[in-house]
Amino acid sequence: MSNLHPDLERILVSREDINNRVKELAAQISYDYRDAEKIYLIGILKGAFIFLADLCRELTIPHIVDFMAVSSYGKTTSTGAVRLIMDLREPIDGQHAIIVEDIADSGKTLKYLYQVLQWHNPASLRTCVLLRKKKNMLDVPINYLGFDISDAWVVGYGLDYADRFRTLPYIAEMKQK
Repeated sequence: MSNLHPDLERILVSREDINNRVKELAAQISYDYRDAEKIYLIGILKGAFIFLADLCRELTIPHIVDFMAVSSYGKTTSTGAVRLIMDLREPIDGQHAIIVEDIADSGKTLKYLYQVLQWHNPASLRTCVLLRKKKNMLDVPINYLGFDISDAWVVGYGLDYADRFRTLPYIAEMKQK
């Protein structure tokens, strides 16, 4: 593709494939929670904000959006340690909650979030992840999955490299340097 940025190797997931999969995920979540009064969608900043926004617009059930922020990455590499930067603004005790995450690399961040949110005593807690790298993945529940991808650094649709490429409408693989 001639107009692809020189730092990008190739497009892994097209804009059309993302849009179609988001609609499918929203339909499944709407069906699964059709009898619930409402659900809490917990977007993990910064990477999940675009995915969460598109997912919310496709849901046909009542929902509330909140955010959490955690860090396990520096600008260009994973530190391995996960730390909570911002917790929920509202309690979710007795409520149905879904963690909405951009990517599960190793599963450490998702596992950490799952454990932290269990302390908030939700009625149910599920996870919705856009991308999963299956290599070296911890045993962590992913209830709603967008795509499995190869073990490469990816950008776009919320994911970044050194705060670049986050707003691309597709998922692309970074060139190896």
